[in-house]
Amino acid sequence: MEGLEIKEVYESEVLLQKDLRLEADYWVQHEKVNYKTLKGGEIISFVQYGTSDELNEINEGYPILRLNEFDSFFIGIPSKFCNKLSKEEFELLKLLKDDVLICRTNGNPNLVGKSAIVPENTIFAYASYLFKIRPKKELISSQTLVSFLNSKYGRKEIDKYSMTSNQTNFSPAKFREIDIPLFGESFQNQVDSLIDNAYISLKKSKVLYSQAETLLLEAVGLQNFEPSKEKVNVKSFKDSFLNTGRLDAEYYQLKYEDYLKLIQGYKNGFEPLNTACILKDVNFNPDEITEYKYIELADIGKSGDINNCTYAIGNELPSRARRKVNTEDVIISSIEGSLESCAIVTTEYDGALCSTGFYVINSQKINSETLLILFKLELMQNILKQSCSGTILTAINKNEFLNIPIPLINTAVQQQISALVEESFRLKKESENLLELAKRAVEMAIEEGEERALIFINVKHRKFYD
Repeated sequence: MEGLEIKEVYESEVLLQKDLRLEADYWVQHEKVNYKTLKGGEIISFVQYGTSDELNEINEGYPILRLNEFDSFFIGIPSKFCNKLSKEEFELLKLLKDDVLICRTNGNPNLVGKSAIVPENTIFAYASYLFKIRPKKELISSQTLVSFLNSKYGRKEIDKYSMTSNQTNFSPAKFREIDIPLFGESFQNQVDSLIDNAYISLKKSKVLYSQAETLLLEAVGLQNFEPSKEKVNVKSFKDSFLNTGRLDAEYYQLKYEDYLKLIQGYKNGFEPLNTACILKDVNFNPDEITEYKYIELADIGKSGDINNCTYAIGNELPSRARRKVNTEDVIISSIEGSLESCAIVTTEYDGALCSTGFYVINSQKINSETLLILFKLELMQNILKQSCSGTILTAINKNEFLNIPIPLINTAVQQQISALVEESFRLKKESENLLELAKRAVEMAIEEGEERALIFINVKHRKFYD
């Protein structure tokens, strides 16, 4: 019985629940805290589901936000659109500043209830597996609400009231039942300030990253570059299969030839990856009783950062955890569908292991920041995609990867890109620290009172900027 949580509940208490919840998890997760609370239904001024209409990737219609475009506590930029919505429907679904979006249903129970704030007015609607609420500001701010929902106490409330069948579901009706602490105004103001400053840092980070991309686009001549949209390309047997070993039509699209010609015509020259970079592909055998950090595809952020990892001892690691990485290495996904998952290994992950689904490279000719931006550009993403092959799992094999042409970017441009990316990463980390501080402050206010939590905020906040 060691390690099990046990709680006795009277039958009469169970029968009082309108949903007659019998599963053990519901009662174990029911944790009483010494804090005045309100029900979720008491703090809602407006609630609404998103659209269930079909989405497209051809930029037709209105942008539709989905869960995978949440950016930590904030929303990001949609990549899909809907042309089925009328203007009137869109106006009703449009996300406005301080709206809170919550994931309603997902196959992964850990993602159900995940929430994000809308920091500015948008021209976005949102998908049906999300719902939008607007809290009553006189009771709780959107920033404080999101901090609570993403805290361990918010997570327990969400898990407690979520319904599980084929998928886990946390509907607006269930949101109305959760207990939400009633925080004081001065404490909420401090939490709101942390969240607002986190968004400012994140926004600055994205601007700097975009500037680094623009520099590289200009350097390789991509700013006004338009690859062929022609869908037909005629090749002789000699110039196709006998030369490449490939018979799939996708491989011979003219756009890929255009991208290759662009690199091959680059004024500073180019080299195949196997001479421009060093590929680290020797398997590492982890010690059975040593704990390691393990990086998977899901741990890679959209801006080329590693935003999470798994801690596990050697004998608990999956068999694919066989690449050891070091600071300044660049890891690049080899799997079609996730080729954009590229990241720089920072000092925090020096000595970590990553999946064999990544290629691990570094270079004496091109700095890590420039390599990162380069491989995330449309240019290299298309060349990587062309090189992918396979049936069950489509991926780029080692020989194809080593022969990819790499433009030798001017050293002065590389230095500018490096400075921009480093500062971008610093600001993103600052944003993450502020969000973590807001979440921990909410937890501390619940556990030890708001006075202690305010002291904690002030001490930690000073440390960030010392």
